Amino acid sequence: MKIKNSIVFFLIAITMNFESVSQEIGLQLYSLRNEMKDDVEGTLQKIQSWGISNIEEGNGGTHGYSIQDYKAMLNKNQLKIVSVSGSYEDFRDNPEKIISKAKAYGAKYAVCFWIPHNDTIFTIKETKAAINVFNKAGKKLKDAGITLAYHPHGYEFRPYKKGLLMDHMIESAQHFAFEMDVYWFAHPGENPIEWLRRYPDKFKLMHLKDCKKGVKGNLNGTSDVETNVVLGMGQINIAAIVAEAVKMQIDYLFIEDESSKAMKQIPQSLKFLQSSLDK
Repeated sequence: MKIKNSIVFFLIAITMNFESVSQEIGLQLYSLRNEMKDDVEGTLQKIQSWGISNIEEGNGGTHGYSIQDYKAMLNKNQLKIVSVSGSYEDFRDNPEKIISKAKAYGAKYAVCFWIPHNDTIFTIKETKAAINVFNKAGKKLKDAGITLAYHPHGYEFRPYKKGLLMDHMIESAQHFAFEMDVYWFAHPGENPIEWLRRYPDKFKLMHLKDCKKGVKGNLNGTSDVETNVVLGMGQINIAAIVAEAVKMQIDYLFIEDESSKAMKQIPQSLKFLQSSLDK
């Protein structure tokens, strides 16, 4: 009996360990925004051919199709939108619109990618306003079974009190989480791994995007998209970040490549990511 129990516990331990390191790979569809304009169905077929099945919406809507026809194309290519997007204004004024879209796709996440501000000026005023918007909308989304996640773009890393505006936002987040874009954490000089460890339960999604070696960053949320390179070929330690993301059990790792070379680079980035997860 003791031997049988030991075997059972051993098998349970293996299963729990396997589940704990199971990360879902996906693609941020904004990467292929130009291709989607010209050939929606052909682009979806290409994504499917890469072996990718999880998609994060990239503000492109249904690209002129009815949602029924668009979903039919997604289903045909075994693709699932697991994270939708919404504008700051929609989260502020019409969160029900975002809830409806998320439910239409069966998505469990809704992401806001930008907080409006004046040119390069981003202060505690805009930060507090966003916290209020995201907490209010996040509560409504949470009640509907959807997690609101905010995606920082670098301008949030300005000093505030003993920390940064980003610290204040994360520490004030009661009903929303965060999506880490490793490019936009590293670009203003931050270490993505340190932020993951500082706030281990706040980041639920991740954009994996590498930056060409030698590029200098800023706090303005602006950069040349052509500095996006194949994962593992740039100045960001993608492999180490992925290893940390596995430990933190981040749900989805979305490859994002905003460059004009995305169609060529994404398969190479996917290969690097898969090899990193296999280690």
